[in-house]
Amino acid sequence: MPSIFVVIVSIALGVSWRVIAACVLLLTGLATGGPSAQTSRPLVYVVPIEGAIDLGLAPFLERTIRDAEQAGAAAVVLDINTFGGRVDAAIVMRDALLQARIRTIAFINPRAISAGALLALATETIVMTTGGTLGAAMPVISGGGKPQAADEKSVSYLRKEFAATAERRGRSAEFAEAMVDVDVEIPGVVEKGKLLTLTTSEAIAHDVVEFSADTLATALDVVGLGDADVRRPSQTWAETLVRFLTNPTVASLLMTFGLLGILVELRTPGFGLPGVVGLLSFALLFWGHWLVQLAGWEELLLVGAGTLLIAAEVFVIPGFGVVGIFGVVALVAGLGMTLVGAGATSAMVIGALGRVAISVLLAIGGGLVLMRALPHLPYGRRFVLNENMNADLGYATAPETDRSWLGRTGTAVSPLRPAGIAEIGGTRLDVVSDGGFIEALADIEVTRVDGNRIVVRQRHAA
Repeated sequence: MPSIFVVIVSIALGVSWRVIAACVLLLTGLATGGPSAQTSRPLVYVVPIEGAIDLGLAPFLERTIRDAEQAGAAAVVLDINTFGGRVDAAIVMRDALLQARIRTIAFINPRAISAGALLALATETIVMTTGGTLGAAMPVISGGGKPQAADEKSVSYLRKEFAATAERRGRSAEFAEAMVDVDVEIPGVVEKGKLLTLTTSEAIAHDVVEFSADTLATALDVVGLGDADVRRPSQTWAETLVRFLTNPTVASLLMTFGLLGILVELRTPGFGLPGVVGLLSFALLFWGHWLVQLAGWEELLLVGAGTLLIAAEVFVIPGFGVVGIFGVVALVAGLGMTLVGAGATSAMVIGALGRVAISVLLAIGGGLVLMRALPHLPYGRRFVLNENMNADLGYATAPETDRSWLGRTGTAVSPLRPAGIAEIGGTRLDVVSDGGFIEALADIEVTRVDGNRIVVRQRHAA
């Protein structure tokens, strides 16, 4: 409105159009706060990389990069302080950093070890705090004892991933390889047989790191973003839950409870709490790993097929043979594939299969203990009949003629699958084996008589 007033007055006084234009521009600038008000502060997103690097951290970083790109931010900064973690998780995050359409900066505060070193090398600019460390990235197999170095195939793969990442960002591939493989020697820097770990001054001297700064504010200042508006995004509840569910310890517990619940449910009538616990545990396990792109239809089909084959072996086919073995293999393979992702080394695959095997053994052991304890638990009494069935209350007992066979021996006339025919004392009888398959002509012994069932077992030569 003031600008219009100036124009009208100026025209009335015969002032030139150039003077009118200058007045209009001046008043417009004053109304909007001047030229400095039109220059907004750069926006920077800061992502904390702390503790163990796991697969739940990858979706958080990918979402933050997308949000920063959509907001027109100047950069994404990784605030790194980690001793490393999962290689497959680091590979996913490394790819996200290399594909980002926004400037990426790593602030090592104070260490980026193992998988953390790969993330730092994947950024465009690295700033290290005084006294920081970077490197020591050889893959290892962690077990109950001292961690062991991974096989040559795993080391070779990770070595080239580090080299390719460093080359992409214009850094020394040789230095990156020396962080992974003890066979890489750099004269005057690291001798053969030693892993490369750089201090802040060493990293700057060898052009692996660009700057040094003691605080995040100083780090932003040295990279030209000192006046930036800093945003610190936090994980959503879903990302936090996924990170929890994909934790190796939690995943192993979910597998154990899932298998234990299914085993107990198969041995009890109807469908109750054990089945619900088992299915819920498996649902949480697969849902969490599905979201981080670990579990897919292949893993679900393998686990389902393995469960069906084992059930068929237990309830339909006598003994335990090829079908049961294939079932166990399919189950272990499906669960093992669920725990590892793209970029997993053979060491990680072996570790995942080991965790699955431990979970299976714990579930079997727990199932045996629980089935013995069920009759003594308030809830378990609903599944197990634990009362005496006296004949005077109307319950039938074994006939005297059948009970006379108890302890006697004979021969199986037909295969017992588990029911069949046996000859005992010159008499042919309908009998049932005590659980296992008994071939025809095998020596048998009557172990008990339940009602009108004569239960036998195979006798083995002394």
